Amino acid sequence: MFLFTRKEGYAREIARFFATDLDPIQKQLDKLELGGVLVSRMAGRTRLYTFNPRYPFLRELQSLLERGLSFYPPKQRESLVMVRRRPRRRGKPL
Repeated sequence: MFLFTRKEGYAREIARFFATDLDPIQKQLDKLELGGVLVSRMAGRTRLYTFNPRYPFLRELQSLLERGLSFYPPKQRESLVMVRRRPRRRGKPL
């Protein structure tokens, strides 16, 4: 659901959002990638996951996820859809 609403994400971000452990999230992402549902790319040291555009049942999967999203409470639906990523200020210390 997270990847459907935000188009891409990484394991730790997903685990934080759902307040769960990182390990099961990583294992599921790996299984979905192995099955061809997801693809990943490296951005620095972070592995970003997105839906595989070549997955044969992508349209059906997205319509199922869209239907599932409609059953979420409005507050949780809004938090899923809202992406708050701002670029780092230039010269800001790490």
